[in-house]
Formats: sequence, structure tokens, C-alpha cells
Amino acid sequence: MKERNEIVKNIFSVTTGEEFSHLAMDIFFYQARQNSIYRSYINNLGKSPDMIKEPGEIPFLPASFFKTHQVKSGCFQSDAVFNTSGTTGNHPGRHYIRSLTLYEESLRKGFEYFYGDITDYCVIALIPESSGSLNSSLFYMATKLIKWSGNRLSGFYRDSMNRIADTIQRLKGKKEKALIFGVSYAILDYAEKFSCPSENLIVIETGGMKGRRKELTREDLHNKIGEKLKIDNVHSEYGMTELMSQAYSKNGGRFYSPPWMRIVIRDMYDPFEYLPAGKSGAINIIDLANIDSCSFIETSDLGKTNDDGTFEVLGRFDHSDLRGCSLLME
Repeated sequence: MKERNEIVKNIFSVTTGEEFSHLAMDIFFYQARQNSIYRSYINNLGKSPDMIKEPGEIPFLPASFFKTHQVKSGCFQSDAVFNTSGTTGNHPGRHYIRSLTLYEESLRKGFEYFYGDITDYCVIALIPESSGSLNSSLFYMATKLIKWSGNRLSGFYRDSMNRIADTIQRLKGKKEKALIFGVSYAILDYAEKFSCPSENLIVIETGGMKGRRKELTREDLHNKIGEKLKIDNVHSEYGMTELMSQAYSKNGGRFYSPPWMRIVIRDMYDPFEYLPAGKSGAINIIDLANIDSCSFIETSDLGKTNDDGTFEVLGRFDHSDLRGCSLLME
């Protein structure tokens, strides 16, 4: 069986479905040995790791376990601990990050896989820059994108939205790209008050409308933002604190995953039955970069996959906690 370091060096070189499957199996056997929580969960299902012969048989660990247990593969001192957002009084989930270097590699390679070199952008972040956000994966993402851009105008603009239009105007004059990256309602707040159209502007919303403004479908949200900012497409980012990787949608709400991340749709009434493209159900995620916690996560998000390999997020089910970085905006 392969050890961690041997597996890690192959995560971001995956290009084919066969390579993904082989690495997923290597990671499964590694985590079944090194992650006591995951191993106990598998055993409680009446299974053992040696019964698993292919990726389609791998059990997915419910994301709720991150609220009640330290989901760690191996024994290590964490570089960071990211907390999930949640309603007041609820116990947050915690993701113990063994290696921020690995997290940053997944973040940067994933972003650049879809958008090209980060140094081509000025990053305008519309998320909180408060001390309470220091354990937020979204805050950490924005901080790194700002730093990697190398643009002196990049930064957090949440408390100075009136500066954004001026910044975009300056970038237009230089023919430089502007990237607004942030929670949905903050971007909508900006779009309704300050409009500065630019053909070099990309807007990526990360979700987060619940509890702050009237709930909107993603389509309505994008239409409102697009109309105000005079842009054809509003982009989206899909990620979770419990993961190491992110997916992105550039148009129409269809998300694309990087090669080391895959979406599987399960039946809502039978968590061990998986559905074909076009059928709606609950989202399971395989994130190969998540080798130090669990790469096989069962979420409470609803969605479906499409024949072209994309997926759509349709909402939440049950009484799942509000997930949304909007809850950071206290």
C-alpha cells in the first residue's frame, strides 16, 4: 500500500479518469488505515476496506462528522484549523490542515486551471477582514489570491466599496483585469450602489445570501448583478471548509471541477445508490487533495451532474445548518 508522500506527488498530475480512479483507491486504503474515524465509520456500515474493489464502492463520510470529531488521516500537528460557518450557538465543523503548502497548491492550481495566471488580475475581495475570520478558509483563500496577484491595488474592499469603481476605472485605463471575489450579498450591495462597467471585469460570487437579504435563486442573483454592472456573465465558486479544492462556474450555473476533484450524486433515500447524469440528488465529493482528512465527503447539498462532466448545485435539504460565508459578515 502506498504511503502519503508517494501519493501526494501524483495528486495534481491526474489527467485521465483511469489515473483518478487508481489514485482514489490508493487514498482510500491509506485513509482507511490512518483515519480512525473514517475506519470506524466503514466498519459500522458492515464493511471492511478489503471489500472495496473500485471507486464506486468507496463509502463517503458525512460532513457532519467534522463537527463532532477530529477527522485526521495520520498523526500530525496542524498548520491551521479552518472552522465552518454556522448559526449562532451551533458547534462549528473543523478542518485540521496538516499542510498549508498543499492547500495553497490546490487553491492556486485550481484557480489557474480555469482562469489563467493569477498575476494577470487585480483581486478585489468583498469578504470580511476581521480577526474573527482568521479561521475561515474563504478569508485565507482571498488573502492568498491577493498576495499572489502581486498587484498593488489588490486588497479587501468590503469596508470601502466606494473605492472599487475608482480602482476598476484605473485598471481599465491600463487594460488590466479586475477580479471581484466575495460573498453574494456583498457583491449585490456593491452592484446596486456603485456601477463601473468594464470589459476586463470578472465577478466570482462564493455564495452567502441566507439570513442577510431576500433569498434569490442563483439565476436571479446573477441577472441582478450582471444588469447593474453591465457584464454578460457572473461566475461562481463552489467549495466547503471540509475540502481542499474548489470548483468554478463561468456561465449558467454549471460548475467545472479541477482534474483531482469529482462529484457523485447519491439518491436522497438510499445513500449507497448513485444516480446517472441528469438525475437530481445529494452531492458527494471526491477531493484527492484532501488526503490528510477524508477525500470522500457526503454533503447536504442538492445537485445533479451533466453529460459534459459539469455539475449543478440546486440547494440544500433537511434542516442543515446555514452554510454560507455570508454568516461571517457580522
